[in-house]
Amino acid sequence: MVRISERMAGMNPSAIREMLKTAGPDTIAFSAGNPSPELFPAKELAELASETFLNESAAALQYGITEGWEPLRQAVKKRMKEKYSIGGEGDDLIIVSGGQQGIDLCAKCLVNEGEAVIAESPSFIGALNDFRSQNTRLVGVPMDGDGMIVDELEKVLASEQTARLIYTIPTYQNPAGVTLSLERRKKMLELADKYDVMIIEDSPYFELRYDGEQLPTLKSMDKSGRVLFAGSFSKIIAPGIRLGFACGPKELVSKMTVAKQGQDVHTNLFFQILAEKYMTRYDLDAHIADCCRLYKAKRDRMIDGIEKYFDKRVTYNKPAGGLFLWCELPEGCS
Repeated sequence: MVRISERMAGMNPSAIREMLKTAGPDTIAFSAGNPSPELFPAKELAELASETFLNESAAALQYGITEGWEPLRQAVKKRMKEKYSIGGEGDDLIIVSGGQQGIDLCAKCLVNEGEAVIAESPSFIGALNDFRSQNTRLVGVPMDGDGMIVDELEKVLASEQTARLIYTIPTYQNPAGVTLSLERRKKMLELADKYDVMIIEDSPYFELRYDGEQLPTLKSMDKSGRVLFAGSFSKIIAPGIRLGFACGPKELVSKMTVAKQGQDVHTNLFFQILAEKYMTRYDLDAHIADCCRLYKAKRDRMIDGIEKYFDKRVTYNKPAGGLFLWCELPEGCS
């Protein structure tokens, strides 16, 4: 008999991943935020892949440094700093194997077993399962149309003496689709200072904006070194390449680098090289604009269907971006 460790014995597979296993070729699955394959820049990546194998095979197929392919790190740092004011003198950036690895490494470095991680309720199941696997205690904070209710967050912080980390998806939240208001972003940072906790700002969707103005990220407003920004290429290039990045205080990123060495040594070098070439040779912003046009049309089509076919007692939000729209059934309805 195999004896499973205590940390994993109570863990179950992601319900979303399991549902996707049963989806056939003619199924449109509403259970996961899968990007549209028609947006994957396959032609461009194929050309870059051929060039890389011909001219840079040694670099692409060899071991690399854990922090990431240096040209890609510099390209991401430059874009995030110039476009979104993310990253300062006290920060560093690491390339990770998908945004979720950045979340995992950060939690490993900041939270001890039994200590509390505070998250929106509901939240991204992948992150929640990761926190559970590390034997942390999850504490949920309710949301409304403006994101996490920060008055409720303060109540939790005041009562949870072992709270070490706030995990938030402030922009086009998964799965609720809501966006944390500017006033609440400021208040969350104030509370993090007051109660001495760190924040993971998980933002894989923040560039997929369809309506309204771009709100500043928590990381760009962070003056105390409290925020780790977890970004991803999954929604703006393709999810299968498993590329993300994490930008945060140098001391934290340095320790995350050590933790990553115990997982996968370094992120896939071949796709790091392709991503850097794609970012520097093609117009990434124009590609993201194409993504936004298609996803906005899909969102509007979804809302039209809800209005036409759903019971009028079902309520929903109209997300200003991202890939998620959340519906609520009337109380007492299964």
